[in-house]
Amino acid sequence: MTATTIFPPLHIPATIAAGPGPGNTDARVLAAYAGAGIADHMHADVLRGMVEAKHMLRQVWGTKNVHTFGVAGTGWSGLDVMFSAVMPGDSVVVFNNGTFSGIDGLTVRMKAATAEELAAAPFDPKPASVTIIDVPHGQSVTAEIAQAALAKHKPKWAVMAHWETGSGRINDLRGFSDACVRHGVMGLVDAVSSLGVADFRIDEYPGVQGWASCPQKGICCLPLTYAPVSFTDRYIAELRKTGTRTFVHNPVLEARHWGILDGKDVEKGTYHRTHSAYAVAAFHEALRITLQQGLGNRARAYARHEAALRDAVEAMGCTVTSNMTSLVVLNLPQALAGREMELVQNCRAQDFGIWPTLSAPVQVRIGILNLLSPAAITDIVTRFGQAIRDLGGAFDQTAVDAVLDRHFAGALAAE
Repeated sequence: MTATTIFPPLHIPATIAAGPGPGNTDARVLAAYAGAGIADHMHADVLRGMVEAKHMLRQVWGTKNVHTFGVAGTGWSGLDVMFSAVMPGDSVVVFNNGTFSGIDGLTVRMKAATAEELAAAPFDPKPASVTIIDVPHGQSVTAEIAQAALAKHKPKWAVMAHWETGSGRINDLRGFSDACVRHGVMGLVDAVSSLGVADFRIDEYPGVQGWASCPQKGICCLPLTYAPVSFTDRYIAELRKTGTRTFVHNPVLEARHWGILDGKDVEKGTYHRTHSAYAVAAFHEALRITLQQGLGNRARAYARHEAALRDAVEAMGCTVTSNMTSLVVLNLPQALAGREMELVQNCRAQDFGIWPTLSAPVQVRIGILNLLSPAAITDIVTRFGQAIRDLGGAFDQTAVDAVLDRHFAGALAAE
């Protein structure tokens, strides 16, 4: 008989989630999650919370799209729902300028592959109907790139990540939308890293028919709660015409779970999904916080604190190549070039959760999701500076301190 092994209770220490995401969950969200009663998932307050979350989410997205709701899971779940409308043989153009837009491209290739194309390479199909437009690492997808690709290929769908955290680049959403309108293409946007951080309203981008995000970044909720999605009437009409090969991630069926039937809000959901009262409570509170803070205020706060972090690491001799406001992607000083992974591993061993890039070239990524205070940025700068020293690097600490003083001018003393 094999002996039973019971491990000690799991203790996870407090860490600084200073990477591209998940972010640092707001304490009020954690309290809402842990404070929810042990309730039946069909309890009236749980269902009311879903209705209110649906309406708040429309405000956060900036849309009148009725088909706006949350998908149980992480950002990958939301993206899979959005991509479910892509059917085998569909013509698609995907813009790839980093790790995650590359994974979006792989997802699309799997969705659009015919049975024969999928069987030929099940985990890396190369369907003839999908065109991947590769943009070099560290560069953004521009309006000119989008226009040229859609004019040449004239696809049914076009896919772009709004903020590509693999390289820390913001892609041109206006240019992408305009190109889609001009060529009659249905745009699909991965907004996993921009929703809740950038100040934008999706109804202002008529070329985009489908949007997907995540709960654990700009919304500052927990992973595995609800990934926000939003679809136009045109997207839903196309889906109704073609169908889709998924039951779990079917946008029309998921919408019914949220009380959206035949393009209208109804009193209660008509599609069974065993959801979590705890997840509903957390998601509801995260959306409340987002709206209370205001997207404009939050976007300005991110820009301010990212600028301070950027200038501080540049004062240490690093070169920043990103243009996002929630993430700094950098190359180490020349004397430490090639030791990026070593530095990241040292930091993570000390519960300072920065990240490397996940595809070449190897760079360092430092995120500030829900770390919007002078004290938090100063702590990150201090820890990162010590990590550089631990590798034998050197810099002028007085210059770094001057950068933080210039950006925060007395705010630390007030805290």
